[in-house]
Amino acid sequence: MLGLGAGSKIVAHSVANMFRDEAARDSADRAFYKRQAQVLADELGNLKGSVMKAGQMLSLYGQYFLPEEAVTVLSSLQDDTAPVDWELVLPVLERGIGRERLRELEVDHRPLAAASLGQAHRARRKRDGQELVIKIQYPGVADAIESDIRTLSRLLMMTRLAPKGLDLEPVFNEVREMLHREVDYETERHFTQTFAEKLADDPRFVVPRVFGEYSSDRVLTTSFEHGHHVRDAAVQELSQERRNGLSRAFLELFLKEFFRWHMVQSDPHFGNYRIRPGADGQDRIVLIDFGATRVFGRGFVESYADIVRGGIERDSATVLRGGIDIGLMKPGFPKSVLETFVKLCETIVEPFGDADRMPAHLRNERGEYLWGKSDLLLRAGRMAASNALSVHFKVPPREIVFLHRRLAGVFIMLATLHGELNARDMLLEYIREG
Repeated sequence: MLGLGAGSKIVAHSVANMFRDEAARDSADRAFYKRQAQVLADELGNLKGSVMKAGQMLSLYGQYFLPEEAVTVLSSLQDDTAPVDWELVLPVLERGIGRERLRELEVDHRPLAAASLGQAHRARRKRDGQELVIKIQYPGVADAIESDIRTLSRLLMMTRLAPKGLDLEPVFNEVREMLHREVDYETERHFTQTFAEKLADDPRFVVPRVFGEYSSDRVLTTSFEHGHHVRDAAVQELSQERRNGLSRAFLELFLKEFFRWHMVQSDPHFGNYRIRPGADGQDRIVLIDFGATRVFGRGFVESYADIVRGGIERDSATVLRGGIDIGLMKPGFPKSVLETFVKLCETIVEPFGDADRMPAHLRNERGEYLWGKSDLLLRAGRMAASNALSVHFKVPPREIVFLHRRLAGVFIMLATLHGELNARDMLLEYIREG
């Protein structure tokens, strides 16, 4: 019925457009896309589970080929769904760690948090009072991924939001892989332990300890680590100096992950971070979820470094070399497209340029970038969407999608902290090291 309804609306919309002028057609198209995007979102909301998660993931790629209205609606899908009853997840926990191990714990039956693929419960180990968090995957989620991908594909076709003739199979293959990563708790456990080892000597960060005896392929148990949401008053009311310190730590963590470790936790959701203000002024960042960690090849990192360095130094040849090596650009593209790509890259690295190249209203008297006042992401998005680049720059390599997802999250985090810093030297140091 959804397909029949969408088809009827398509016909009516197309016929009506024959009698509209260009401005009226554009306005009607925008309204139509918005209605159809809401239909898609409503259907996904009703289905829940991994279909909902797949819709969120599709928005990462959809920005390159879907109408803006569809991307906005997909991006707004919430992952904090209603929790399921304890009786439904208890069998998963019992199978995962065994009833004998489970008897060692006191588990709060009320979820600490719930999402589309699973939920987390606080627990306490009886013998020593160790506080834990147990992440439990919903029954049947992993087994339903293939059918859920087919469902999402049908929904997208029925709403007629994707461009006609576009091969979506590569996109859905990526979404499928992302979902399988999300339900692979053994790999998440590995990355959690890896990050803990790499950050063990850095007092600015806290990584939960994994308890392997209470973990399995469907259950992941870690230490409970307290902290505040970045928007809480306890964080927002910290001094400018301390918020600058947190901003620098967030940025440096990303640079370490990408340029030094070639391994990035690509989900920037604020729920994956907690801030632990210290009475001694040593504030710490708690890193919670590593299920979306991606590994990058050395060649990709080096080519991307060319783009960034070229953007900072206004060296268009270096920017284009990196863009072509990665596959974002091709030598045969029109000159206007190549020039626009260079200008876009130079815009994105605005916070890392020389102070005299920053907009005057976005720097303080010390030449530090005012992240809280910046509309950089909005400006860069408009620039990419309003020129011929969109005709040639369709779905980019998967590495770019995940990297820019996290990079945008870093920018938003620094803006939320109202950080004031110029990190040019720090960025260039990590690029040289990489």
